[in-house]
Amino acid sequence: MSDEPTSYASSDDPLQRVRAMIQFTPQAAALGMQVSRIEPARVWGLVPYREELIGDPETGVIAGGVITTFLDTLCGTAAVAAMEQPTTVATIDLRIDYMRPATPQRDVLAQAHCYKLGRSVAFVRATAYDETPNNPIAHVVAAFMVNSNGGRKFGANLRKKK
Repeated sequence: MSDEPTSYASSDDPLQRVRAMIQFTPQAAALGMQVSRIEPARVWGLVPYREELIGDPETGVIAGGVITTFLDTLCGTAAVAAMEQPTTVATIDLRIDYMRPATPQRDVLAQAHCYKLGRSVAFVRATAYDETPNNPIAHVVAAFMVNSNGGRKFGANLRKKK
């Protein structure tokens, strides 16, 4: 694995590029997050239902933190999907409204849309659901810093150990 965060940007295929980005995000990989479809500025994905993701053993409902991580990552991928020249992003702000618990034994699906891409900030909305977007589990509005590493390698701004 490359130590450069933009290594996923080398592919010409947007879906392949976004899937590589997910693969290099440890939390997304741990959740089993998948990107199922991509269009310019729009991404669809899912987190498969698994017992180790359950937050309440009595009900079998997936933990809220899983949904938060999933939506944050999917929103970031939508921001990247909106770019002509992909670069890194970092979450500036994330507001989630939980509307109901996820249905036990069901995958959590989501769709994200980057509705405004500026020079330094991307604005994204997303909805998580398990059957239809018309019955959401959660809705998120987020802002991302664009080119968050300023072209530096990871760790370039860390102080040298004495």
